[in-house]
Amino acid sequence: MTTSVEPAETLNLPQDVQDLLFREARTANNFSDEPVTDEQIRAIYELVKWAPTSMNNQPLRALVIRTEEGKKRLSPLMSEGNRAKTEAAPVTVVLAADTEFHENLPRVFPHFPGAKDLFADEAGRIEVAKLNALLQVGYFIIGVRAAGLAAGPMTGFDREGIDKEFFADKPWKSLVVINVGKPGENPWFDRLPRLDFDEVVETV
Repeated sequence: MTTSVEPAETLNLPQDVQDLLFREARTANNFSDEPVTDEQIRAIYELVKWAPTSMNNQPLRALVIRTEEGKKRLSPLMSEGNRAKTEAAPVTVVLAADTEFHENLPRVFPHFPGAKDLFADEAGRIEVAKLNALLQVGYFIIGVRAAGLAAGPMTGFDREGIDKEFFADKPWKSLVVINVGKPGENPWFDRLPRLDFDEVVETV
């Protein structure tokens, strides 16, 4: 006879940490006035940089916007529904993919001297950059939660506009804009349903 075990009990992470990172973590729509420090942003990166990417290519790049001038440049490029909360957030991070990530492969993937040459085709390289940077976006959100902060990720913005405004001299392509901070008053929408295990997972 088998004993039923709760899924949370089968994981190595303590349940309160599981809750912090997943079950109780929510997408914040407004934030308090408490500042987010450069040290916190650095600590988030220093944690999530260890998560895996294909061939260790690490294409994620981040632009941290905290000044009034920076917010004024960003705000018109956000969709109308995302504008006010972005203006009010203590910090907004534009996460982008570096389409010339392959230039770093000799340093970050040194045991394969020909790695850089595999990405000579620009179109294919851009797809690889975006795929792996999006993996890192997910890691970044978890890192924000691990720092005791809330993340408000958004994809409603003018990508071409942001790339032109902020990355004109860089091979970066914007992917996700994330507001970061301590949750404000009534920051959450109602919790939405999740799909059940049997709807999502098949075993062969």
